[in-house]
Amino acid sequence: MDTEIKNALKAADKEAQYDEKAKRILGNKYILANIMIRTIDEFKGMCPREVVSYIEGEPYISTIPVEPGLTNKDKEGQRVTGFNTESTEINEGIIRFDIIFYVRLKDGIAQIIVNIEMQKNLPNKYKLLNRAVFYVCRLISSQKERDFVNTNYDDIKQVYSIWICTNMKEDSMKYVRLAGENILGEDCWEGGTNLLNIVMIGLSNELPEHDEKYQLHRLLGVLLSSKLDVQKKLNIINSEYEVPIETNIRKEVDSMCNLGQGIREQGWIEGRIEGRREGAAEIIMNMYQKGFSLEQIADIVNRTTEEVSKIIEHSKMIRS
Repeated sequence: MDTEIKNALKAADKEAQYDEKAKRILGNKYILANIMIRTIDEFKGMCPREVVSYIEGEPYISTIPVEPGLTNKDKEGQRVTGFNTESTEINEGIIRFDIIFYVRLKDGIAQIIVNIEMQKNLPNKYKLLNRAVFYVCRLISSQKERDFVNTNYDDIKQVYSIWICTNMKEDSMKYVRLAGENILGEDCWEGGTNLLNIVMIGLSNELPEHDEKYQLHRLLGVLLSSKLDVQKKLNIINSEYEVPIETNIRKEVDSMCNLGQGIREQGWIEGRIEGRREGAAEIIMNMYQKGFSLEQIADIVNRTTEEVSKIIEHSKMIRS
């Protein structure tokens, strides 16, 4: 395997590690608390330290399968008392929730389920909101025989699926919820129209100033920034967001920043090498000639299979 392909694979591996580090930083309870007080009505106005106490256990990070039949069942198909935590090695390639956890509400009895998902860019193959709808529906349907049994539908837990998408043209936030409308008559159909909640958060590449309106976007922008150094990130989250700089989060931030630097040093930015599209095209052709599939190449260079196919066909024409 030549040097360019090795570098491609190393960069792809570093990007995967970078994404995993980012999920673990977002999965810190103090970071989750800051997200919750700015997205979930029950916790608005509370201080992060207080909200942390309502998060039950440790958040599941990249371990809970999304697929029907895997989220709430063990290998024998028996009822379980928590999410399926089957190891990633057993079902390698299965799509998993990025972050998912239970939260106890202030009454001390009721629970909600919160899911956090991270996206680097808007996908080309489908609308991201459609995927969010699927995820939130899975969070509801997977509760059967885990959080409620038989026809006890009043025991369904409220769910929040919060999506964070970077590289957007502007900072944005959108709530998507169930809504009712009486078309005929005035019957009041009782039930939980608040059970399904989707929050779409768009982050631009510009870090907003310290402002109440953009508090959440500033926090997420700081954590996921590839421009800020470790100490700057730690100073902001500690002074502005009451996040204690514990040893664990310091290590995670430091590791993520180092990985980001390594990716930049190898020239991998948006699927290009040293900013040159011809460099990426050369690597794509090298991998193609070595027998890599279109899907494998697309995954490594962060492009769609259609784009990879066009680059290959164009390169063939030039070389012929």
